[in-house]
Amino acid sequence: MTDTTDAPNPRADFGRRLRQLRRDNGWTLAEVSERSGLAISTISKAERGVISLTYDRLSQLARGLGVDLAAFFNAEGQSFEPGSFAVARKGEFKRQETKNYVYEMLFPDMWNKAMTPMMGSLKAREFMDFEDFVRHPGQEFLVVLEGAVTVFAEGREPVHLAAGDSIYFDSAVGHLYASDGEQDARILVVCVPGPGV
Repeated sequence: MTDTTDAPNPRADFGRRLRQLRRDNGWTLAEVSERSGLAISTISKAERGVISLTYDRLSQLARGLGVDLAAFFNAEGQSFEPGSFAVARKGEFKRQETKNYVYEMLFPDMWNKAMTPMMGSLKAREFMDFEDFVRHPGQEFLVVLEGAVTVFAEGREPVHLAAGDSIYFDSAVGHLYASDGEQDARILVVCVPGPGV
């Protein structure tokens, strides 16, 4: 597994995989919409490679399809078992790029992980770059690797983080990250799903 930056269209690859997962279950777009809570148009656009999904929507879709989130990036994977030990070398990730974030999904061929580690870049510069807060069941950890970040949380004052600073929070609370400064900030995020997810 390697970074898909050089692939002709990573969104198209993701869309084909999503469509195959849906068809493997014999479900229509409407059925997946009902199961996941996502709009039919959103699922259709993702299948056609028109849009990329943010982590919260990926999580919703995975729950709705009854698959591990990693299944969107690899048709086959190995379950993490007690005693397992895995190494991700630099450049070994699956890329998921949205309007505001570039996600680098680490260990995409390892399924049933207790947490989802991602590195990435923040393209957004301010709260207004987003349509709405992101929220999903579980807990979240973020550390700023390069640059500076503002974390917006619903009902709270923005938190400014410099390189080396970190934050840990309930990810069911609406939240957003944006870069402070001229360059895209680099971050490491680890998400842990909530109970029953």
